[in-house]
Amino acid sequence: MEDSPEPAPLNPLDIAQLSAASYEELRRMARARLRSNGPLTLLDTAGLVGDTYRRLALQHNLHIESRAHFLGYCSRIMRSIIIDLIREKQADRRGGGQPKITLSTSLGEAAGAEAEPLRVDDALTDLGKLEPRLAQVVEMRYFGGYTDEEIAEALGVTARSVQRDWQKARVLLRAMLSDAS
Repeated sequence: MEDSPEPAPLNPLDIAQLSAASYEELRRMARARLRSNGPLTLLDTAGLVGDTYRRLALQHNLHIESRAHFLGYCSRIMRSIIIDLIREKQADRRGGGQPKITLSTSLGEAAGAEAEPLRVDDALTDLGKLEPRLAQVVEMRYFGGYTDEEIAEALGVTARSVQRDWQKARVLLRAMLSDAS
């Protein structure tokens, strides 16, 4: 059995062309990301796509196998950008996530809303160490808004495998999140 050659690294021009060709898809992914985490960051769709492109441009030996692989990679970058902003917001130099004393009864709810994406990110990172493909399915489906068929194409598996992976990942993440609380 012959090994398939590894794809050549992309240069900045290739990344720019791939980004331009996928721009509408990147905007759709950014909207999906911000819809679930938007109030916790100051980013808008264009800002998230722009930050994603800037991080892509800094990659020197990026190996992209297909358009679906590129979009999956962009989805992970978007997740990373949002989590970084939430962590920065909670950094010690900005109060360290300590609740501000107010007369509002919604204090606990607001503090919990900011912590939730970080808990999910930590659980997803742990899942990636145990079952990398399950973590990819979650990222692409939940955060990227991909269909089972699109995920199957990107990962080289069947749509039914993606459905099983999604079910298993949900069970594992639910268990991880309930253990953490």
